[in-house]
Amino acid sequence: MIVTLTANPSLDRTIELTGRLARGDVQRASATREQPGGKGVNVSRALIASGIDTIAVLPGDASDPMLVALRGERIPAVSFGIAERIRSNITLTEPDGTTTKINEPGPTLTAADEAALIDVVVSQSRKAEWLVLAGSLPPGLPVDFYARVVRAVRAAGNGSTPRIAIDSSGAPFAALLDSGVGVDLVKPNAEELAELTGYGDEDSLEADPLQAFAAARLLLARGCRAVLATLGGRGAVLATEDGGWFARMPPIEVRSTVGAGDSSLAGYLLADRRGDSPRLRLAQAVAHGTAAASLSGSTMPSVDQTHPETALVEVLTPITADH
Repeated sequence: MIVTLTANPSLDRTIELTGRLARGDVQRASATREQPGGKGVNVSRALIASGIDTIAVLPGDASDPMLVALRGERIPAVSFGIAERIRSNITLTEPDGTTTKINEPGPTLTAADEAALIDVVVSQSRKAEWLVLAGSLPPGLPVDFYARVVRAVRAAGNGSTPRIAIDSSGAPFAALLDSGVGVDLVKPNAEELAELTGYGDEDSLEADPLQAFAAARLLLARGCRAVLATLGGRGAVLATEDGGWFARMPPIEVRSTVGAGDSSLAGYLLADRRGDSPRLRLAQAVAHGTAAASLSGSTMPSVDQTHPETALVEVLTPITADH
């Protein structure tokens, strides 16, 4: 069982444009779709698509359109009522795959909501293999919320707790790393990796896997057991205590990049659950991300739609990350 926590879920509306986005103009859409979203929810959707047991934990009333959409997709979820409606996000995709997102801040959660959310996560994590902490935090939650969740889960585990992965950004991501609780996997993209480590920038890390590997090793030194750094369409880097690898897929026609990183994380977890080696886990991660990018909207691929055997995987030799 893999449990995902999405503290700030969203009902995602994707609009596919017939031409390039032009500010101030009237534009036509070729298609629209509405799907439950948020990083953790997307990971659960991708896992369900491949037959992996998962539960999505999130705040929200059972009658909220977001929860209704989850039930419509038969995604197992556990939630609790809050005072406000879950946010809606809008994604605009252009014919060449260029994606523009408009994300609402989300409902404000109270201290009681925070306690209830942590209680649900602790309860659902008792028999889980992995707990995935994913996405931004809504207004009202403290910046160290993820560290509080980790401590609560471990305190209640009596020595048997799930491995923990995090895919977030900004202050909440940094606060978890600074807390010293230590996690089993972090999944930054190039921009987040640069922000977390102060090493390079998004463009330089995407362009040079060795630089990305050097930055990822800085996170290993801060208590992360593995770093899966996604580099957009250029592939991904995996860094562990045992070494580093870079993988990329053959070029594809990109339809939408929404959820591609979440799909990569799901692919990694799926391969880990199979007992795959780090090299094969990385291959499955990039295959999942590529498959997601070839689909419209935030559609998550099944494992049958991925082709990890076509991934080109290289062993990386460490370089020094000087600041």
